Amino acid sequence: MSLIGCAHRSSFSRTPMIARQDDEETPLLQRPEQQMARASPLPWDQFWIILFLQFSDSLVFQTLAPFTPQLIRDIGVTNGDESQVGHYVGILQSSYYMAQALTILHWSQLSDHIGRKPLMLTALFAIVVSMFSFGLSKTFVGLVISRAFCGAFNGSNGVIKSMVMDITDATNMPKAYSYMPLPWMLGTFVGPLVGGSLSRPVDRFPEIFGRSKLLKLYPYLLPCTVPAIFALVAWLVTYSRFKESVSTRVSLWELIKRWLLRQSYAKPFLPSSNALAISGVANSEEVSSKPLPLCALLTPKVLTVAASYVTMALFYMAFSSVLPVFYSTPIELGGLSLDPPHIGAILAVSGVAHGAFQLLFYARLHDRFGAGAIHIAGVGSGIPIIILFPVINALARVHGLGLAVWLSVGAQLSLATSLVMCYPCLALFIRAAAPNHASLGVTNGIIQLVVAGARIIGPASAASVFSYSMQEGHDKWSVYYYLMTIAFLAVGTSLLLPRDPSLWADHQ
Repeated sequence: MSLIGCAHRSSFSRTPMIARQDDEETPLLQRPEQQMARASPLPWDQFWIILFLQFSDSLVFQTLAPFTPQLIRDIGVTNGDESQVGHYVGILQSSYYMAQALTILHWSQLSDHIGRKPLMLTALFAIVVSMFSFGLSKTFVGLVISRAFCGAFNGSNGVIKSMVMDITDATNMPKAYSYMPLPWMLGTFVGPLVGGSLSRPVDRFPEIFGRSKLLKLYPYLLPCTVPAIFALVAWLVTYSRFKESVSTRVSLWELIKRWLLRQSYAKPFLPSSNALAISGVANSEEVSSKPLPLCALLTPKVLTVAASYVTMALFYMAFSSVLPVFYSTPIELGGLSLDPPHIGAILAVSGVAHGAFQLLFYARLHDRFGAGAIHIAGVGSGIPIIILFPVINALARVHGLGLAVWLSVGAQLSLATSLVMCYPCLALFIRAAAPNHASLGVTNGIIQLVVAGARIIGPASAASVFSYSMQEGHDKWSVYYYLMTIAFLAVGTSLLLPRDPSLWADHQ
């Protein structure tokens, strides 16, 4: 839906988005040679709620990952063909992002007008409903519908990023993003353990759940219940404690009335041309405090960030999709023959390591090298990550699951740490590229829209190519050629970004 007509953008330097700094220990979005201001303290009274929301969101994805391949086998959609498991896992994962791609821009636009809080409450409700639906589904179609419903109504991915930008400034935003891995770390630790250990509980813990007819009929309901309960608690916390971070919001009913009357959202907000001529700078500042139209947001800077973000996300999602399938695939077909509990344990340890490293070192690395260098190093690590896949399988074929295999698995997951740090770097570039503070939500929405396309293509394509490469007569290395191509593409687009977001902010 079209929200507002094109309007003149105000000078970025007049908005509060990029604060000047003085503390030379915290360069952040400013270049070291510039005079810098002391970093603002983080608003912990609201920031802890955002971290809690992030945990609820990550818990959902990480809980499903360990048992999804086994679930696909159990429902019989592959008819016993092991090579098709990855294909259906990819379709299931992509269904969420396909539905999200259709709605995330609208959710992000809406959050700039009615506020972030109503959108987060809607997203958390969708998580609760979809997780129970997923656990009660007995067909592949039911699983797809559950994930698609969650994707369509869960706009939290972009909204949470906007919430962080709302409550921080240029001096403390990198510090805030050094804490953002903490909930993901907990989610990647707790989620795989929940999904791996609580799936099929009647078989694993017969003395506790052996008499439960419900869990016999729905063996994956219990692990789905855990993230649903956490999402419900997050809904209550958000409703009672979170303070709306958008100051220029209007009521949803008012927006609906304007849409029905075919009125632009911007008409009540934008000053007239006469007023602009009279008041000059004052009106420029007023316009800068209001959301801008889409056509004013598609700037070269926003499009550059989108290109870099989408290629990085495409690679990360493809890698994340192939990883559990690779672990669960028999060694003779190119994998490691691991069961869900072992897969869950590996993913949990990996998540903790990634989150801890980013929590402890990201802010320091950012101050030392800058966001651009960290991002290039992150996407560059994708090349050795892919090379290690066939190396690990070759070692498993020769030596079994011995020390050499586990050292190689550890090296691969360690390299993935630098890949994870690309996300906070790109968040800083998004903030610097946004035309004004009031348009952060829709700017994030534009980025998340194109990234959702990568998340649709990444899991489905990578898992399908993996399944194709396992089939008799096909090149076993096909999936690695595919992933390597994406990795080089991500490196190429990363070179389009400046070495530091402040270079963009200085030229606004």
